[in-house]
Amino acid sequence: MVTMNQGARVIVGVDGSLSSLAALQRGLAEARSRDALLVPVTAWMACDGDSLRPLSELEYAARLRLDSIVELALDGAAQGVRVQPRTVRSEAGRALVALATGPQDLLVVGGGRHSGTRSGGVLHGPVARYCWARAECEVVIVPANHALEATATAAATLAPQTVPDGTMHCHAGVGYLN
Repeated sequence: MVTMNQGARVIVGVDGSLSSLAALQRGLAEARSRDALLVPVTAWMACDGDSLRPLSELEYAARLRLDSIVELALDGAAQGVRVQPRTVRSEAGRALVALATGPQDLLVVGGGRHSGTRSGGVLHGPVARYCWARAECEVVIVPANHALEATATAAATLAPQTVPDGTMHCHAGVGYLN
């Protein structure tokens, strides 16, 4: 029987960027180590061009996108961790800070794209800066290069290997002829 730290949550900002994928992977590791609930969050806002679409349709699209990103990023690695994805109609920073209110919460966000300002020698985007400045809980900012390193490691394990019969096989079970 698995018992969960009842109040502990790891809230992760997810927008599909490389740094948010790295944040989601880090959030999963944190949730597992803390025996906490993993809460991937996508914030969404209606844009000017969306004025004719019902809000329920926009929220549904945001939820489908979040579910796809979570499935892709975690790829079955969430075994034993409870995951509760959320979509919130709000600006990203505000949504994340509003959700991360418990004393045991951890907020994990990606460091953003290359359009932030330097803080302590590290480049952070506006959402990461907003969360860092306003969250009442611990905040972890994950740079995009963490996702690149994880991808490179995964790619190396799937690289084709030559076997004695002269064919090449990769770990995904695909065979290639030389």
